[in-house]
Amino acid sequence: MSITIIKKGISDSIQDAGRYGYQHIGIQPGGYMDYLSAQLANYILNNAITNPVIEIHFPTSTFCFESENIICITGANFVPVLNEKSIAMQTPIHVNKGDVLQFLQPIHGRIAYIAFQGELTNDKWLNSFSYFAKRLDTGSTLEIVKNERTPKDPSILNNLFETIETKVFKQAAFQFIPGPAWNDLDAASIQQLLNTPFKTTLQSNRMGFQLTGPSLNLIRPKSYLSSAVTRGTMQLLPNGALIILMADHQTIGGYPNLGQIILVDLPRFAQLGNDSIIHFSLTNVDSAQQQYKSLQNRFTN
Repeated sequence: MSITIIKKGISDSIQDAGRYGYQHIGIQPGGYMDYLSAQLANYILNNAITNPVIEIHFPTSTFCFESENIICITGANFVPVLNEKSIAMQTPIHVNKGDVLQFLQPIHGRIAYIAFQGELTNDKWLNSFSYFAKRLDTGSTLEIVKNERTPKDPSILNNLFETIETKVFKQAAFQFIPGPAWNDLDAASIQQLLNTPFKTTLQSNRMGFQLTGPSLNLIRPKSYLSSAVTRGTMQLLPNGALIILMADHQTIGGYPNLGQIILVDLPRFAQLGNDSIIHFSLTNVDSAQQQYKSLQNRFTN
């Protein structure tokens, strides 16, 4: 079975859980921006939740199916249509040879995911299918070996859907763990970061989201040795602005590391549109680990 891209989108790609274990040699991990929506699509199809999926941004690619399969679409609502007829999200959808999948307009969210029943057979690189600089182009083909697992019945997953919807799209402060440069901020900047809203900007992509808001300052100018960074790292730029690193982040950085947005809040951050209002709140490692464990346990039944 194969899927052919008959019209390329702005920035669509294949992503899985990421290419971890190579950051020490400068290779970015990549992977899903919104891992919860990607996991949900695979879970509904009864795939392994870390299976590769198609990550799409609006305006999206147009897809043609070369043989029958079952797909599931999650994440942002871009109004999916199959052969010009509206189809449901978070639901197994049967597709036949020659069917064409398109997306009409963005309703809410920034990123959507298409999972397919079976295993991708395109070449892996360093144990991952995740694209980095490469994007799906017109004529690109994805080869899939279909499995015969029975998809889950969406009607019995309402509680899971509500949980993911809350974690990915509901407004709430973004929790972060203080980083090594947190105590280097002056008192006024600490109060501004905790009590003043910030906004996303057009300078936001898979590498990082730059924010506007109050200018933050260190107690005194200080140079930092370059050190490891990861998805969710909050860096202070020389102009006093914040940037939040995302899936295609660099592996080391020399800007002050103010903190780390916790894993359970990163999918919601990834789905933010331009000019979204952001608030931050402090948390700790124990709480972050417990929240992540509790959420991942929802995918084990």
